[in-house]
Order: sequence, then C-alpha cells, then structure tokens
Amino acid sequence: MTVTYTARVANARFCGFSKLLLAWKGSIYKVLYKEFLAFFAMYTAISITYRFLLYDDQKRYFEKLAIYCNDYASLIPMSFVLGFYVTLVVNRWWNQYTSIPLPDRLMCVLSGGLQGSDERGRLLRRTMMRYASLSALLILRSVSTAVFKRFPTIDHVVEAGFMTREERKKFEGLHSPYNKYWIPCIWFTNLAAVARCEGRIKDDHTLKLLLEELNGFRGKCSMLFHYDMISVPLVYTQVVTLAVYSFFLVCLIGRQFLDPSQGYPDHDLDLYVPIFTLLQFFFYAGWLKVAEQLINPFGEDDDDFETNWLIDRNFQVSMMAVDEMYGDLPMMERDRYWNDSNPRPPYTAATLFVLRKPSFQGSTFDMAIPKEEMHFQPLEDIAENLEESGTRHPNMALFNRLLNAAPSPTGFMGGALRRTSAQLQRLHHSPSIDQCASDDEEEEGSCKIGKGGSLPSGLGQETQSTVCSFREEKSVRTPLLEVQFGGQPDRMEVSGEEGRSEEEGQMKGGGGTSEKGEASRLPVLPPPPQSTRETSARPASAIASGHHSAFLFHPDAHSSLEHCSSQPAINQNRAVPTIPKPPFGGNKMSFLTVPSYNEPQRFRSVSMGSELTGS
Repeated sequence: MTVTYTARVANARFCGFSKLLLAWKGSIYKVLYKEFLAFFAMYTAISITYRFLLYDDQKRYFEKLAIYCNDYASLIPMSFVLGFYVTLVVNRWWNQYTSIPLPDRLMCVLSGGLQGSDERGRLLRRTMMRYASLSALLILRSVSTAVFKRFPTIDHVVEAGFMTREERKKFEGLHSPYNKYWIPCIWFTNLAAVARCEGRIKDDHTLKLLLEELNGFRGKCSMLFHYDMISVPLVYTQVVTLAVYSFFLVCLIGRQFLDPSQGYPDHDLDLYVPIFTLLQFFFYAGWLKVAEQLINPFGEDDDDFETNWLIDRNFQVSMMAVDEMYGDLPMMERDRYWNDSNPRPPYTAATLFVLRKPSFQGSTFDMAIPKEEMHFQPLEDIAENLEESGTRHPNMALFNRLLNAAPSPTGFMGGALRRTSAQLQRLHHSPSIDQCASDDEEEEGSCKIGKGGSLPSGLGQETQSTVCSFREEKSVRTPLLEVQFGGQPDRMEVSGEEGRSEEEGQMKGGGGTSEKGEASRLPVLPPPPQSTRETSARPASAIASGHHSAFLFHPDAHSSLEHCSSQPAINQNRAVPTIPKPPFGGNKMSFLTVPSYNEPQRFRSVSMGSELTGS
C-alpha cells in the first residue's frame, strides 16, 4: 500500500517533519541502508590497510594518490546531473498516474444516456461498463507486475468475471501480434450503436457524448501502454548511475584521513570516521534511489501505485452506478434553510473561531483615501478640460509648458516675449505669413497656419486646420456670415449682416496703407512689434510682391474667442458655403471659411484650408 502521511503534515508545526524521520516503511533508510553499509565497510577496509598494512614508502605513494583523487573529484557534476534526471523522472511519474483510466465520467454518461429500467436496458448498461473495465484490466495487466501476478493468464480474467467464455473465443480468435487491450472498446461502441437503433439512446448527441468519453478512457489506456514501451533513454540513466558510483569510488580514496605528521594541506586532523563524506553519500545516493523507485511506479515498491486496489474500486463503483443506482432518486423535499434568506451551516466548538474572523471583502477594502480627494468634480469642468486638451496639439502643449516655466521680469513682458518667440518660430519654419494671436490669452492663444513648418516640432503636413473655440454667451451675437475680398489684392474683409460695426481693421506688412484710408487698426489681431514684423517675421516673397493679407473680424464675434490651435485638417461631411475667388491672380492667399448656420452650440470650428493659387 502506498505510504500516506498527509494527515500528519496537515498543519505546520515546530519540527513538523521530525516525526516523519522515524518512519521505516517507504523511508530512505529502508531503500539505502544496504548501499550505505557497503560504502562504509569499503572505506573502513581501505583506512585500515593504509594505517596498519602498508610500509612507509607505500604510505607516501598512497597519500599522493589520495590528494590527487580529492582534488579532481569535484570535476564530476553531481548536482547538475542528478537534479535534471530526478526532475524528469518525477514529472514522468505523476503523468503516469494521471494516465490511469478511471471509469467515473464514462459511467455517469452511460447511466444518464442509455434509458430503460427493464432487463434489456440493465443488461446493456452492465455489459458496456464491464467492457470498459476489461479494457483497463488488460492494459494494467500488461504494465504492472502486481496485476500480472494476480491475473497471469486469460483464464484468470475469465474466472474473475471480467470476460465470458464466448468473449474469450472471439478475443483469441482475432489474431494480432500486438496488444489487444482495445478490443473491448470496439465491443462497447458496437453495443452503443445497437442501443441507438433500439431507441434506448434518445438522440445522436447523447451517442456522440458517450463515444467521446469512451475515446478518452481508451486514450488513457493507450498512454499507459506507451509509457511502458518508451522509457527514459538508457544512456541518460547510465550517465547518472556512473556519475554517482564513480564519484563515491573516488571518495573512498580521496576522503581518507592522512598522517598529520606529514604536514599535508587540510590534513592536520585525524577523525577516523568521515562524517561529511557519509552524509554526502547519503544525500546523493538517496537522490538516485528516489529516481530508481519512481521511474516505474507499477512495481511492488512501498510507494508504487496500488493498481490492484484501483481495479477493485473501479469495477465495483462502475457496476453500482449503472445498475443499482439507475433511476434511483431520493424523494425531494424542502431543505432546512427553505425560508431562510441568509442560510449559514452550523459550526462545532472546534471551528467556532472561524466566525470571529472578518469576511474578506477585497484587497482595497481597507485602503485609506484623504477626505478632500473624495469629492466628485463637476462634469462640465471635466468635459471642458478634455475638450481643451483634445484641440491642442500635444507638441504645442509641451512647448507652452516650457514657456510657462521660463523666468520673466514681469507677467506682461514675459507673455509678450513668449508670444513674439512663438510667432518668430512659426514664421521661420513656414512660407506663409498668415498668423493670428489672441489678446485674451498670453501663452496659449496662438494660431499656427501654414504648411509643415508651422509646428514647433517641425512635423510637416500638407494641410492644417485651425480650430477656434467660442464660449456660449447669453446675449445673441451676430454670426460671421460671409467673406468679402476687397478690390485691392492686399486686403481681405470679413463682414456681417446689418447692424455690424463700422470699424474695419487692417494688418500692415511693411508700412503700406489702404487706398481708402478709413480703416482703423483691428483690435482683434494686434500685430507684434513693428521692428519684429519688418525685420524677421515677413517672408522674402511677401516683401518682394508687396501684397499683404488681412483678416477683418466683427468685434462682437470675436468677444467669445477662447483659443486657436493648429491640427491636421479632417474632411467634414457637412456642407460649407462657397467662397468667391479673389479678383486677383498669381499669388497665394489663405482664407477663413465660417459656417453660415446660426445654431447655439458650445464650440464652433473655423477650418483653415490649404493655400490656393488664383487663376
């Protein structure tokens, strides 16, 4: 019987394993004591010969040989070789146990799938289950020495009741040089087909489920057969065995205590008994014995599988499940906790301490959070922050944070310097002179318009779109409806409906003035300092041509301007009012398109199209 000590180590105690050291059955002492006594006897014989039987010159030669053996014994990789080998054997040992065919799943499907409480139905279920048990018996008889001793011939199998005489004739009449453990499985499938034709198996799905369970049962029988046929490679076993035995044969000479008067290094003490060498032999040789026992668990060692017990258990349980328990149901009645909404089974006095333990609610249940961080934030603020972060380019946001961190003499001058620096950088990388800046925001109110070089990171894109956000006000504002191009090629006007302001703005490129001379400077887009615009901000093409582009916004429409940022243009499906071409040709000009609808909304988008060339 397999040695079981699980209950003795159920709870970890002080020196809990010390009680197991006194066990004899299945212990390392029982397995190794003969080899241990042989090693110690050989060591003692060599030691006596060295001390009392050798002459002085022979002793000197033996001492040199002992030192040589002790120095080179460490070259044998004992831990490496044994570790891998025992790991392989233990994994193989457990896989063989899980491959033992158990009838539990098959008998449950058979009991529920094959109907009929009459003698015919009972005969079908018992016969099919007996065929499954017969197949398992035949394969265990082929791999286990204990089972083979119990059933040495087929006559013993017939006499034990696993096979009838008629079945034996058919079994022996099928001539095959291979193991015929699979024949009862074929008989099982044939009976299942007969039961399906008789209507005792109601549908094909139940028949399919039954045959799948039988195939799993047969597959485990096949795995046992293959584990028995395919062993651990012999060369691996030989290498491990030679490594262990040769190491300790060398230790018989190399670990001898030499004469301390000779002054050899590490030999100044004579203890007669090599305690640590004996412990080393006990551990390494015991490790090899573990692999020797587990490499074939179907033998008769103390820790080998109880195959005969498994045969008895499986046969008895399977027959009871498909025969006596078929259709056997206890009377249904209300359980003890029928009217209890919170049922709890009782505890004994020995387990009452469990009630004192709090129920586990989760690893974060006791986590402490500061009280000021527990308040919900208004959804409007969260949505506004998300929308603002979505409209800005991530590179621009990083650039603005860097500008915010820069030291400045005063707030006003610092904001002006940062705004001027941003405009210079945009104009340096972009061939277009279109630019806008908001007076309401000193640091984030810049609008980058143009081609690839307008981004701070130098990312080139063919088209850019400018998204300007407008806050929704209570007062009704006159929307921007149309775009007008003046008669001069250096000005573009944006005007509203009736009642718009008489003021018109003009942006000057290099000091040029309008022919009418009536427009005043537009307060919406103030230009940078004059020296900056004249010296470095204006491209060479604009200086040479003398044309200047200006955007005139209605002051009321601008009062809700919040920010303006650049991002890649996205094609929109909704219609945009057409804009007439400028009356001049040959020059590139950027223009704004403004939606013509006047519906209340949180944000409006002003799209910057790509530059056009007039014809």
